[in-house]
Amino acid sequence: MSFRAIERSARNLILICLILTAASVQAQISTSVDTTNIRIGEEIKYSIEVVADSTDLVLFPEGQSFQPLEMIESYKVDTTYEQAKYRLIKKYGLTQFDSGAYTIPPQRIAINDKVFSSDSIFIEVADVPVDTTKQKMFEIKPAITVGGSSFNFLKFLYWLLPILVLAGIGWYLFRKKKQREAEEIQLPPYEEALVSLQKLDESNLLSRNRSKDYYSQLTEIVKRYLDREIDETALESTSDELIERLQLHKDAGNFEFDQETIQKLDQILKRADLVKFAKLELNQVQASADRGAIEEIITDTHEAVPEPTEEELLQNEIYAQEQRRKRKQKRIVYGSLATLLVLILTTVIFGSVYGWGKLKDNVIGHPTKDLVEGQWYRSEYGIPSVVLETPFVLKRLDEELPQEIAEAVKSNRFFAYGSLLDRFYVVVSTTEFSQPLEGELDASLEASLRSFEAQGAKNLLVKKEAFETGKGVKGLKAYGSFESDNPFVKGYDTQNYEMFVFGQQGALQQVIIAWLDSDPYAEQMIERIRNSIELEVQTAQQAKK
Repeated sequence: MSFRAIERSARNLILICLILTAASVQAQISTSVDTTNIRIGEEIKYSIEVVADSTDLVLFPEGQSFQPLEMIESYKVDTTYEQAKYRLIKKYGLTQFDSGAYTIPPQRIAINDKVFSSDSIFIEVADVPVDTTKQKMFEIKPAITVGGSSFNFLKFLYWLLPILVLAGIGWYLFRKKKQREAEEIQLPPYEEALVSLQKLDESNLLSRNRSKDYYSQLTEIVKRYLDREIDETALESTSDELIERLQLHKDAGNFEFDQETIQKLDQILKRADLVKFAKLELNQVQASADRGAIEEIITDTHEAVPEPTEEELLQNEIYAQEQRRKRKQKRIVYGSLATLLVLILTTVIFGSVYGWGKLKDNVIGHPTKDLVEGQWYRSEYGIPSVVLETPFVLKRLDEELPQEIAEAVKSNRFFAYGSLLDRFYVVVSTTEFSQPLEGELDASLEASLRSFEAQGAKNLLVKKEAFETGKGVKGLKAYGSFESDNPFVKGYDTQNYEMFVFGQQGALQQVIIAWLDSDPYAEQMIERIRNSIELEVQTAQQAKK
């Protein structure tokens, strides 16, 4: 056999091995589904199973690669070990929301540096059956506006600010109270110094090698005592300044200080400065000696301070009372200012959020708002009666009729609330005529409009239309606006009005309502009164009587 023939045979052998290897790898991948028939929205479990060596890198498909089906969940890979191989099972949750026949496309699985494709699978998606004989059908609901749920920081700040202010005021008052209590229980200077020295002994600072803290407290005790008893600047003075001022008090004869006491204090203060600022380490024996010396200095100074006279005690008491009075007065002023500030902040916040007009109406009150929210009365007025619901009972008034129509009127009754210059004006009138009149509805409206002008109405606008009560009684309605003088300021008020006139068998029934155009609550009353109008229908026999 030639060399070329041997080379050709080797190539064919390698190619056959590669084909067999690929076929064996292809045979290690399988796909399946738990069902091929689902209803709309149901889940299909799609599984890819791969058997591979432990050293193989297997990559399963990710993302929406199952179109036209939708992947709703990708489950974790389930791994088992069997016969030196790994069995990997990857599951996906798939679904479809439209009925029909679909095909899950082949999926690409990568093993090491090779990519393999799975088989496609046929799926059927069926409709959900609906029994219209048992399932009640409803009308389509209208669209409604849903309030947004977004966080409103500005409104949150409006509520948070008063809480913070009140918390700050409460903390300040509590702190002041604690300070006052501390002042009230404060001991006299000498007793306070001895108690502080006792507490220093109990602190065990020396045994813990805290000389700096020990000498800081020791010098503060003696300085505080001298500040309260001898010199008011002792606490703020340096060691040299304090010794100098004590020497001046001695030379001036204010206090009978022993020169040795001043020198002893000077030495202790200088030693304390070295400990505090130069980090000098002193043994406990020296520190204990300095503590005893400080107590002697305080005792000697206390004995050198003259006892106050009765006059001085009286002055001190008067001074203390004056100080207490000033503190009490200051607390009252601060409390009043804090209360005023809270009221102002609350007013500003609620005014900004809900509007100043609404705030004023709810706090101060509004006459029309009070009528809307108050008790209402349903009453009958006149003959034939007019039934009306109002927040007040109309008052009967005597009205003189013109001479030219007085003879034709059998009876006339007039009821009213307020006047044309008030915020709200309601009139109900019923008139019985001796005989039917022609065109009485239009004539009555014209007469009422002339009455408006006679009372000061200007620029009267009139519109007319038919009107019918809730029970079907028909009449005539006139409405519009006019201007009237404002008795409080120079200018005019714009008012609206409505007139309702009904005529029947020789009787005339009329309702008139007028209100300020700028009144935000009047329209609520108008609508309620208008809807409550009902009439007593007079028959022909009643009219003859």
